[in-house]
Amino acid sequence: MPRVIFIHPNGERDEVDVPIGQSLMLAATAHDIQGIVGDCGGAMSCATCHVMVEESFASMLPAPDETENQMLDYTAAPRQPNSRLSCQIVMSDTLDGMSVRIADPQL
Repeated sequence: MPRVIFIHPNGERDEVDVPIGQSLMLAATAHDIQGIVGDCGGAMSCATCHVMVEESFASMLPAPDETENQMLDYTAAPRQPNSRLSCQIVMSDTLDGMSVRIADPQL
């Protein structure tokens, strides 16, 4: 099963096995990863699952669609070039070992 590494604002790391096809937000909430809130449950209406994707993996992801792109403009933490909503990142074998930094703050 592919793994993702969530990096907290204080530098702590949580490695989580994520089933193929599951979003990183669902994996984070299922594993009680602090900092990934996911208030809307993945409907792209809250931006409380904001992460910054490690550069080497960011290029492997499809570009954000218009809705995600708009929501990233309203995140509590400033948007970065590698910002994504973790509810829109679907795990695959090619993303095994990806690191994402949890945005601070989310709310």
